Amino acid sequence: MDKIRLQQMLFYGYHGVLQEETKLGQRFIVDLALSLDLSKAGKSDDLNDTVNYFEVYNLCREIVEGEPKQLIEAVAEQICEEVLNRFMPIQECHIKFIKPDPPIPGYYQSVSVELTRRKT
Repeated sequence: MDKIRLQQMLFYGYHGVLQEETKLGQRFIVDLALSLDLSKAGKSDDLNDTVNYFEVYNLCREIVEGEPKQLIEAVAEQICEEVLNRFMPIQECHIKFIKPDPPIPGYYQSVSVELTRRKT
């Protein structure tokens, strides 16, 4: 299956369990891999034959910058569900949802979750 990738999308949101996370907010990074058939778009050169990744970006921004959730797993799940529901050609959505600055003492680059969801 072909893929459209949106990588290193950076948003600011208020997700987390700790009070300082929901009050101060923090950065979140989203990588998406969307699986679909791109052969028709490749031949037609017509945006109507593919998925407009500007719209996918805006959906991710609305979710991450929207209503706070406690778990990054819940944010990632919502993104996958809405991408699959709103964009009919997409058959599979793989997300890596990264929290680069969680309030954990120590030295590390980030924490993240990865989900893959498919249409049934």
